[in-house]
Amino acid sequence: MNWRQRLGAFIGGFDAGQHHRRLRGFRATRAHVNALIAAAGPDITARARWLVRNNGYAVNAVESWAANTVGDGIKPISKIGDAARKEELQRLWLAWTDEADAEGLTDFYGLQRRAAREVFIAGEVFFRIRMRRAGDGLTVPLQLQMLPAEMLPLEQTGTAANGNAIRQGIEFDRIGRRVAYHFLRRHPGDSTDPGLAGEVVRVPAAEVIHVIDPVEGGQLRGVSKLAPAIVKLFLLDQYDDAELDRKKVAAMYAMFVTSPAPENPLAPAEDDEVPDGVEISPGQIVRLDPGEDVTVGQPADSGATYEPFQYRTLLQISAALGIPYPYLANDMVKGNFSNSRLALIEFRRRVSAWQHSVMVWQLCRPVYARWMDAAVLSGALTLPGYEANRARLLTADWLPTKWDWVDPLKDANAEIAQIEAGLKSRTQAIAERGYDAEQVDREIAAERARERALGLDFRRPGSPAQGVQAVPVEAEQADRDDETDDAEDRPRPDEDQT
Repeated sequence: MNWRQRLGAFIGGFDAGQHHRRLRGFRATRAHVNALIAAAGPDITARARWLVRNNGYAVNAVESWAANTVGDGIKPISKIGDAARKEELQRLWLAWTDEADAEGLTDFYGLQRRAAREVFIAGEVFFRIRMRRAGDGLTVPLQLQMLPAEMLPLEQTGTAANGNAIRQGIEFDRIGRRVAYHFLRRHPGDSTDPGLAGEVVRVPAAEVIHVIDPVEGGQLRGVSKLAPAIVKLFLLDQYDDAELDRKKVAAMYAMFVTSPAPENPLAPAEDDEVPDGVEISPGQIVRLDPGEDVTVGQPADSGATYEPFQYRTLLQISAALGIPYPYLANDMVKGNFSNSRLALIEFRRRVSAWQHSVMVWQLCRPVYARWMDAAVLSGALTLPGYEANRARLLTADWLPTKWDWVDPLKDANAEIAQIEAGLKSRTQAIAERGYDAEQVDREIAAERARERALGLDFRRPGSPAQGVQAVPVEAEQADRDDETDDAEDRPRPDEDQT
């Protein structure tokens, strides 16, 4: 025991800092997270990927995370004031999203979903910005190439030729800014790639987007979200396999025959060889020799503790992953409505924080900025004064997929009450659903005009949307004519009223 431990034992105070009998085996490392990732990161990522490929709970957690954090996509709504230019920009962006993936496997929102999966599994993911030629036929000459975490080797640490420090594959300048990434040309585990194994290429940081959710200050590389649950997931999987195999073996033995003369086992009916057992069929009559007895096999049950043990272990895994238990296990039986709603609200708060601090900040906004630069420079988009007002023209609201309501009627009525009381605006309410308020208003106005022209009205009487009664167009024009005639007949203030 060193002098600090002896002093702590003498002073007391914090039990967590003592080294008495209960904590004697608790030896926590003081190494920084970067050192821990360098030592264990590749094994953690490999085990996480193995579990996602082979464990049902792990893959369900990953898919649940991707579906809730990204869903159909986190989409931008430009805040450009000019309605015509805003509509032109939105149309161009929508057309480009189909061409965003350099591999051609999905669109930009599909890349978001893949990024969410990778960050959950490996703790990070990289996107290389690929500028294209005008002759490539793209709407905007820009694409994104997704690179998994293994493409940036953790062991790539040292000093670059220009004197910059390289730490875990990332090159830093003298004041600590990221200036380049040293990627492998081929995946270290892909034997089907004919490229040169171990060859590294330096890519400027301006062409790389690093999506990571750091858990500690100064952290350079990501850690799998599965890390706190890997041990329990693996051991629970082994336990389930052993239990299933035990039941399978036990169920193979239907009955046992006890004979007083084991040297003379049951003789076969037609074959000279002695059978290992006796086959039975429905309604069969079996004749036994004198002294023989038959005992029907009774396989041992899993026991009353199996289900509670599974449930408690899955709860621990659920807490470690930050995924609600019903989403992890697909078990909707054990929770009532109130508990499920509370868990869902908490989960959505975590997801919302991750969406804006990680996905929007690290991926969506940088891609949007590079896309608009490329669109303006290539002539695909015309924005006068773009260079001088770039920051203002880049502003946009990023709207995630709307949450499905737990109790649609109650939640809708509560939101209507908040709008009517002035506690929130329609714009805010519509944005929370993942839509642009201006576009929704234009669609509503177009529908109302079409209803008036056709003499239709689908609004519920008494609803907030029923403020203006629907009248045919001809009746509206007649009312305007009557008002005009009344105004002409009405005496002016300067006319003699006598």
